[in-house]
Amino acid sequence: MTIYYARGSPQDVITPRDAKEALDVAFEKLGKREKVCIVPPDYTRFHSRAGMLTQLAYRHYGEAVKDVMPALGSHEPLTEDERERMFEIIPAELFRVHDWRNDVVTIGHVPAEVVKEASCGHLDVPWPAQVNRLVWEGGHDLILSIGQVVPHEVMGMSNYNKNLFVGLGGKDAIDLSHFIGACYGMERMMGRVDNPLRRILNRAADDFLQKLPLVYVLTVIGPAGNSGGLALRGLFIGDDEECFNAAAKLSLEVNFTLVPRPIQKAVVFLDRDEFKSTWLGNKSIYRTRMAMADGGELIVMAPGVAKFGEDPDIDALIRRYGYRTTPEIMEFLKKALELQKSLSAAAHLIHGSSEGRFTITYCPGGLTREDVEGVGFNYAPLAEMMERYPPSEMREGFNDNGEETVFFVSNPALGLWAVRDRLMREGEDQGGGAKEEEQAPI
Repeated sequence: MTIYYARGSPQDVITPRDAKEALDVAFEKLGKREKVCIVPPDYTRFHSRAGMLTQLAYRHYGEAVKDVMPALGSHEPLTEDERERMFEIIPAELFRVHDWRNDVVTIGHVPAEVVKEASCGHLDVPWPAQVNRLVWEGGHDLILSIGQVVPHEVMGMSNYNKNLFVGLGGKDAIDLSHFIGACYGMERMMGRVDNPLRRILNRAADDFLQKLPLVYVLTVIGPAGNSGGLALRGLFIGDDEECFNAAAKLSLEVNFTLVPRPIQKAVVFLDRDEFKSTWLGNKSIYRTRMAMADGGELIVMAPGVAKFGEDPDIDALIRRYGYRTTPEIMEFLKKALELQKSLSAAAHLIHGSSEGRFTITYCPGGLTREDVEGVGFNYAPLAEMMERYPPSEMREGFNDNGEETVFFVSNPALGLWAVRDRLMREGEDQGGGAKEEEQAPI
């Protein structure tokens, strides 16, 4: 087990040239390869720098790169425009589309007793370790798994073996993993490197993935000072958990913000190209919920959101059952076979609820008032909210215009926000790491 390259700090700025040199160092250590598969994230992780790194890897290995398979999970495939924007120089004929319903192989099971403990007794079934058939049976001599480590609502921290078991996993594995996370509790999970679901995936990796020539290329992305842009703060390349832990430690320093007091009103903006469904856009809820005040309001300005689910079947389930409290969804589960057969949808419905603690007002560009209110959210016209809270004039964190104070987040996918007392109530303190919000008015 090896770390081939490690660099990063909250102040570091890793340039494209630095990244190329890092990959060259790692690839030199790996030696010559003849059949390479690259597994980057999809377009919803555009800011991860994975597009750049995938292109650098392609430039290095050239014709030895036989397959590029974005880790879609249950998301929609990339459009041609998205592929060209994110991966530019890589030929279209190298791309493979992961089919989470039909094109996977089950390579083993994590025992039911482990799942039962992780799900707080709600599930007593083994967890199926599933991966895409091409990755498992393709005979590659190098599989490069590329992506960003950042706090995550289901896994605690994103990436590492999640890229294989969820990003290239099957419906059964994705359903169970999402539901286990919901049972354990999102607020107990987010920002925690070690948690029951991650231990399930780590066990599956130790037991079943050893035959694959896997190397992880992990990034940490943070704000670039006052410029409004983003910087590559960390780059870690290796083949084991130590590589992931190093990236996760830095991510907690870069991406986790402690706010000084609960937020009464938060405004979150969702980029039109990145967030096209509430399945993705509800990161606005997940990542801010531990900072929201009881009775507060979360306003989500979502010009690109025109549907609920990335998958048509899941979209229909969201419309039918809505974002309800955990007890309500658990009650639905007892009676609704269609929800029992789509536990990832049930988990998503739980995750999207504030559990009655604060209100959620969605302002989508492509859904009607009837659509939004039908799933349990409040609705406000997008144009009206964009005029009241123009994203280009808002700064990250607290803003005070003399009439009200709002907390602004320009991209919820890049961080996690919490007040310390709520964080402590939901689990052990992460210790160090989290930065304090410095923009709060007195």
